[in-house]
Amino acid sequence: MAVLAKKLQPAKTAAIEEAKKTLSEYQNYVFIDYRGLTVEQITKLRHSLAEHKAALKVFKNNFARVAFDELKNDAVVEYLKGPTAITLIKEDANEAAKVLFDFSKDAPNLVVKGAWVDNEIYDAAKIEAFSKLPGKKQLIAMLMSAINGPARKLAGTLQAYVEKLEKEGGAAPAAAPAAEAAPAAEATPSA
Repeated sequence: MAVLAKKLQPAKTAAIEEAKKTLSEYQNYVFIDYRGLTVEQITKLRHSLAEHKAALKVFKNNFARVAFDELKNDAVVEYLKGPTAITLIKEDANEAAKVLFDFSKDAPNLVVKGAWVDNEIYDAAKIEAFSKLPGKKQLIAMLMSAINGPARKLAGTLQAYVEKLEKEGGAAPAAAPAAEAAPAAEATPSA
């Protein structure tokens, strides 16, 4: 639980409200220790995260604690110690986590502390395992490929059958009536 003074300065109250507003716009959060990262590295990381509809924000820990407490989420308080940046994620949490872990290979100073994903707390090991799973778009593509495979095989088999019939001298059953009807229709208006 966050420690809240009895009388807050207006600037602090505004900062807490801004943090609460920002945090409420997102469902998933990954907490990282960013000590030792250069401004250039942080900027590059922010651009990489933006491609996956995620953002990287730094709040004062106490303001973030109060904001999370007001949002009825005090499970994440343990990750708000020391220099902490919060990755705010709207859609695919594992894609954003994957970006963070890939980035940490080039910048070992970036340390993932933990996460809050789908109303569940993840420690560093669990979020790393989660980041290795395929994302929502990849899963949909895999499913569509699995569904499309048998249909593609059937279409290929039917096409091979039609080609076989054409080689044997017979026209395809569906194409024959259409081919005969077209010349008959053209001959009638001329007569």
